[in-house]
Amino acid sequence: MVDPSTPPNGDSVALVLTHRVDEPAVVELRRLTRESGRRVVLVTDQLREPELMAVLECGVRTIVWRAEATQSRLIGAVRSAARGDSKLPPDLLGQLIAHVGRSQRTAPHSPSTAPPVGLAPREVDVLRLVADGLDTHQIAEKLAYSERTIKNVLYGVMSRLQLRNRAHAVAYALREGYI
Repeated sequence: MVDPSTPPNGDSVALVLTHRVDEPAVVELRRLTRESGRRVVLVTDQLREPELMAVLECGVRTIVWRAEATQSRLIGAVRSAARGDSKLPPDLLGQLIAHVGRSQRTAPHSPSTAPPVGLAPREVDVLRLVADGLDTHQIAEKLAYSERTIKNVLYGVMSRLQLRNRAHAVAYALREGYI
């Protein structure tokens, strides 16, 4: 659910309510923040680390747990977003800090290398199927993507995270708790 609203200072804020952040939700968040330039308040029931990274990558800086979404909290969140402030629940802030710490420990110590970003839900789906032993054609059929898309997803994950091959990518996903 998207509810664009305009606070008194004129900045546009969209309120997005979703049970779970999946690929369509990420696409909508990206569209709202990048194409329309709106600031977004995300209200959701659950958000694992990969989804948190995808949401932050989209430009969302204010998140409210649905169970804690009282009228006053939502008003405060919309005002905060309109000012350009960030507001995350403490447990999500802890996840973010833990992710940054892991990224810095596993990233090569080179000034030109940016720390890796979490896996997107589509990347997790592909790696899960690779771990199940499916080949590119089977994964493409199962997820209703082209084989080229599957190859691009795998290439993107492996190059971004500096992984050597599919087995290394699956091992990384297992170690980090994505699958």
